[in-house]
Amino acid sequence: MNNEQLQTRKTKVIARGQGNVYPVYVDHAENSEVWDVEGKRYIDFGTGIAVCNTGHSHPKVVAAAKSQIDKFSHTCVMVNPYEVAVELAEKLTAIAPGDSDKKAIFVSTGAEAVENCVKIARAHTGRRGVIAFNGGFHGRTNLTMALTGKITPYKNLFGPFPGDIFHAPFPVECHNITIKESLKAVENLFKVDIAPTDVAAIIVEPVQGEGGFYQAPAEFLQALRKICDQHGIVLIADEIQTGFGRTGKMFNFEYSGVEPDLITMAKGIAGGFPIAAVVGKSDIMDAPLPGGLGGTYGGSPVACAAALAVLEIIEEENLIQRSNEIGALFNKRLSALRAQHSDLILEVRNSGSMIAMELVQNGDSEQANTALTQAIIANAAKSGLILLACGFYGNVIRFLPALTASDEIIEEGLAKFTELFNELAQ
Repeated sequence: MNNEQLQTRKTKVIARGQGNVYPVYVDHAENSEVWDVEGKRYIDFGTGIAVCNTGHSHPKVVAAAKSQIDKFSHTCVMVNPYEVAVELAEKLTAIAPGDSDKKAIFVSTGAEAVENCVKIARAHTGRRGVIAFNGGFHGRTNLTMALTGKITPYKNLFGPFPGDIFHAPFPVECHNITIKESLKAVENLFKVDIAPTDVAAIIVEPVQGEGGFYQAPAEFLQALRKICDQHGIVLIADEIQTGFGRTGKMFNFEYSGVEPDLITMAKGIAGGFPIAAVVGKSDIMDAPLPGGLGGTYGGSPVACAAALAVLEIIEEENLIQRSNEIGALFNKRLSALRAQHSDLILEVRNSGSMIAMELVQNGDSEQANTALTQAIIANAAKSGLILLACGFYGNVIRFLPALTASDEIIEEGLAKFTELFNELAQ
């Protein structure tokens, strides 16, 4: 069965809304390489959208999952719990930013983690409102779509959405949105739309994911912390895409010195197994009544075992340091490409191995080059690459390599990308 035949089968039985970037069907994968059903090899610069930080099928993750499956695959942590869940909660509460006593809950997806943060914040404060930011992405459920600051494709056709959700601009220097303007917009919400005493939470990605890989300045996060402290608002850090070494720290909030009240964790947590978590200050986490939080599959024992293996790998293989080394390598090579194409590449930016190249026309930040971005993604597979796009206008190429990738593989992939870019930039 080849790729074309499988794509035909898929189109007949899977709804078009769950589309796929590439008509490339995976047969097997190892570390930072993927092979399709036709035997073609690809260098993976997407890692399942920042999920396989420890690479595909890391031997320790595979061994941990197999060992757990041999014991049992499911009992529901809310019915008959198990030690691997307790151990994982102990480790996550220990590594989360800040010195406060913390507790955790487990769910299955990042969107569930975000929803539970809102539930916990509302239970703790007795308030209703939530403030998010333009360009932010927080999930695909009804509530998390409301929090997401981008219509197409995430929110289009799916309304109405829950009320009491408000948005403010996210500070982006290269697009002339200042920290002062963003904070002023938050204060303006308090004057125009909702009193601060009615706001349960402010949720923010320390680096916007789908929004374009824009880093929240430390000064901005520090100011949000001050606003939340002043008004008794819960500060939620959405670290779903930024966590577990992706940005050169275990969690990106560490760069700012700010301790959030609640943190969402998912994606890179378990090497590809579906699990997510909320970790936060104990007094806030304990606000909901027993039975108020949970889910049938939350805290899968197999995923918990895999997550424990991921934490060991990050430490044993120094992947946080490696993340910064990889990010520096990408930045150097992509910046050299930018020097040749300053009219097309507005900016190369990275936080660890969360790397972006923003494409424009005529060197103008207001002229998003969506067409070139789409052409690069559409032709990546022919060059043996897996790449992803993002951005408010879909004009950002994002690179999310495995933190276990070798310099040789990265150099090979960047050479392929440079050749592809030069070809399409004609």
